[in-house]
Amino acid sequence: MPRLGSGFGGFPSEAFRFFELLGADNTKAFWTAHKRDYDLHVRAPFEALAAAVAEEFGPLHVFRPNRDVRFSKDKSPYKTHCGAATEGEGGETYYLQISSEGLLVASGYYVLATDQLERYREAVDSNAGDALDRLLESYRKQHFDVGGSALKSAPRGYPKDHRLVHLLRHKGVYVARSFGAAQWVHTPKALDRIAATWRAAAPLHEWLNKYVGPTTEAPQEW
Repeated sequence: MPRLGSGFGGFPSEAFRFFELLGADNTKAFWTAHKRDYDLHVRAPFEALAAAVAEEFGPLHVFRPNRDVRFSKDKSPYKTHCGAATEGEGGETYYLQISSEGLLVASGYYVLATDQLERYREAVDSNAGDALDRLLESYRKQHFDVGGSALKSAPRGYPKDHRLVHLLRHKGVYVARSFGAAQWVHTPKALDRIAATWRAAAPLHEWLNKYVGPTTEAPQEW
């Protein structure tokens, strides 16, 4: 197994405080006055984390802080969280996020492209679907949240009373854990906890990579 790097000291309490204040005053004036806090307490730890996990998980991409407000009624200019992601060789995504609520770590296939969705539904409709159902239940017992469900009913072409309709409703499949702002989040121990959470998703990745795999469609820009 590749080694984790060093240099990441955790996310300081000031990072979570920054997003708490931003949530109360999401304006360009606030951002301009506190950009140094963002750079020092948010961006710098993310960059240190990216360097530490690169060998095992790949290059971590930190999302930009600006919101795309073109098609949103909410015109607040900045995200009240900071997220980062990298993609594994099989197509799985590793993601983490900090906000005023703390640390979130997740992994899986977030949004299935059209070709992936077709393969996913075919797999769920077969015996492989029962294996996925058992796997996701095992994650829930380990206090993971299971995400990706989007449809209110079965997709077109599948009966509404399908035994695995709850899985057919998914348009993505991932597992996540919310850790809040536990004390270890502010220390170097956060690196091991983040990596351990991503590694725990390996059985889900194996299922998804085997039955779904990467999309052949043009990639979306982050």
